[in-house]
Amino acid sequence: GITYQARKEIHKAVRKILETEAKIFRRPFHEQFSTFDGEDHECALWLLLKRSQSEDKEVRLQAVQDLARNSHWHDYQYGTVAQTCDQRTAIGLARSRDIDLRFFLPPPPLPKIKNDYPIEDELRLLLVSLPQTDLDPCVQYFTSLALRESSQTLAAQRGGLWCFGGNGLPYCETLSKIPSETVELFFLQALVQHSKVSSHCDKIEAKGGLQLLQRIYQLRKDSAKIQRNIIRIIGNMALDERLHSSIVRAGWVSVLAEVMKSPHVIQSSHASRALANLDRDTVQEKYPDGVYVLHPQYRSSQPIRADILFVHGLLGAAFKTWRQQDIDQHLEKKASEGGEGYSQCWPKTWLASDCPALRIISVEYDTHLSDWKAKCPVEAHRKSIAYRSNELLDKLRAAGIGDRPLVWVSHSMGGLLVKKMLVDASKNPEMDKIVNNTRGIVFYSVPHHGSQLAEYSINARYLLCPSVEVKELSKDSPALKELNDDFLSFAKDKKFSVLSFAETLPTHIGSMLKLHVVPLESANLGIGELIPVDVNHLNICKPKKKDAFLYQRTLKFIQDVLAQDL
Repeated sequence: GITYQARKEIHKAVRKILETEAKIFRRPFHEQFSTFDGEDHECALWLLLKRSQSEDKEVRLQAVQDLARNSHWHDYQYGTVAQTCDQRTAIGLARSRDIDLRFFLPPPPLPKIKNDYPIEDELRLLLVSLPQTDLDPCVQYFTSLALRESSQTLAAQRGGLWCFGGNGLPYCETLSKIPSETVELFFLQALVQHSKVSSHCDKIEAKGGLQLLQRIYQLRKDSAKIQRNIIRIIGNMALDERLHSSIVRAGWVSVLAEVMKSPHVIQSSHASRALANLDRDTVQEKYPDGVYVLHPQYRSSQPIRADILFVHGLLGAAFKTWRQQDIDQHLEKKASEGGEGYSQCWPKTWLASDCPALRIISVEYDTHLSDWKAKCPVEAHRKSIAYRSNELLDKLRAAGIGDRPLVWVSHSMGGLLVKKMLVDASKNPEMDKIVNNTRGIVFYSVPHHGSQLAEYSINARYLLCPSVEVKELSKDSPALKELNDDFLSFAKDKKFSVLSFAETLPTHIGSMLKLHVVPLESANLGIGELIPVDVNHLNICKPKKKDAFLYQRTLKFIQDVLAQDL
């Protein structure tokens, strides 16, 4: 004990002399002397923490990597890092693979609310406080819908049956069970729309929205949909760097780091997007609402050589469209015993492992067979391919699409959208990069010349109020012909590599209808290779397994067209 005290005093004295000398001669005080007289691992921790705040970016990134990789820290040392690291370091740790969650402080305790002041009321107050004028019609629609449904619950609380339909809540229940979670979901969907507007994000933050969302998130651990909507809002707010410190202070970094570990690809990808938007140290691009990075989702020393962009079709989504083909029930057990697990999203699992130098992105946009069931029934023009093309192009440029060699992968109507985006980009000097860097396009059953679904729906009135999307797919429609001609004229000039797959089996639409959605002749673009496959329209983009022809041929095409870049 005496020896230890003596060493400590000597260390203090020497440190003081060195500090004084550094000041007199105006020399930097060497960091190895700034540690206290402790064990080696103690010195290492403080040294890494100091380096993680260095002005030199390379030093900073290496320190965060070293902190994350070391699995020999003691419990109290994780706590030390959690309490002393700065914002950049916390975000960097959250974006590190297999990170220990002890590196993060739990979200700050939130003030308790009174029993007579439920979450719904707080959400209503927040929503009412946001600007209500000069709004996008869809934002107005979602806001009025949420406020209307919440007033229905109030009416129900006062007495009587709660029974209404249309675009409202599909419930008819007695007072004993009012689904408050469903009402909260309506509010959150409205907040998602508001969070797409930068000035509204400021208001959400100023009104304590980040803390309120944190409380709802903790209360609704059992609702993946509610949690996903909340993280989507955080991801949108993270696009504004001025709000980063507020997001970190509200405890969202620890939450996002935990969700990144989720086995569910949708949950982890939402968290990945939010953290990427927060990480300004290693991510130059920004990922707007509906643009998801499937790989790499963590910080990586692997340089990105090219981009692959997945665009789903009618009724598709950024993740479910690209899942492995659903396994028959009696084969499921056998498959699970076979070693290779079922892939919820083959671009994220199979393609990322086969081509680690790619950045893999999937986009999402709403589509509907009928306007009767549309999420936002106002302004039908915004569902047209032309409108979506402009909207998506702006988002993709923000995400850095066009800065690297690019391959597009599309299914069904998504292929028409890809063609329209390339045609539009070719006419816009600011979007030139997207066209010039396009190396190839994969079309999975794309109705270049229209679909029988549109013909059947419109003529037989199979669908009530067929949507704009369905009407645009009419066989031999002038708009489709014009789009195809425009695309072919410059695609041949640019010498794009094209690979098309065509379905040969009919698809069950509902319980009554069996339809060949995209016939072989409609899937034939007129350039590139066309391969008929014995699957239906839904499964044309869902390989049965990793060594299946559909996946292996797609992989070969990607590797071939990017051979020089990879």
